[in-house]
Amino acid sequence: MTPFLLVLSSPSGGGKTTIARRVLAARPAVGYSISATTRAMRPGEVHGKDYWFLTPEEFEARVMGGEFLEHASYNGRRYGTLRSEVERHFAAGRHVVLDIEVNGARQVRRQLAGAVLVFVVPPTGRALVERLAARRTEDRAALDGRLAIAAGELAAVGEYDYVVVNADLEQAVHDVLGILDAEGRRVARQDDLDIRTERLRREIAEAATQL
Repeated sequence: MTPFLLVLSSPSGGGKTTIARRVLAARPAVGYSISATTRAMRPGEVHGKDYWFLTPEEFEARVMGGEFLEHASYNGRRYGTLRSEVERHFAAGRHVVLDIEVNGARQVRRQLAGAVLVFVVPPTGRALVERLAARRTEDRAALDGRLAIAAGELAAVGEYDYVVVNADLEQAVHDVLGILDAEGRRVARQDDLDIRTERLRREIAEAATQL
């Protein structure tokens, strides 16, 4: 089987990170690509677990070194996916789940053939606003900035392969798991399909002679 990258995007507060974590808990054999960022670490976050927290200078040095599969600026901070993170999982034969913003997903689509893009949307605009406000991690100006960005991101839905509505978290996770499983069964991802098909043909022929 050829491993692939499953990209989850959503407006901030749409639930992509929570869904990614639930999917990984349900599929332990699937890898998670930890993103790098220049934003400040929030209470409870751990370097190398939630994000790779880099200074702006460190981030730029890695960009210049070609170390990112994708990178983007979002609301004044930089985020990116290190190629080494994805390649590490692929080398072990694992699919990879990645939650990134729209601009990053566009870069992945250009650079990585076979990537599967899923856009997670909130059930209503009010639900998104309430989720962001409930975090209480930013001032009003930063919140307004995220909401303005969210409106623009929603226009990119048509660039994705799938859309999942996050009205109920458990159902949204179930939907993403279904996409992950179905994509893993694509003919193009079955490296040994010719061998298995030929074996079946021989078995059919042998069984037919015994009738």
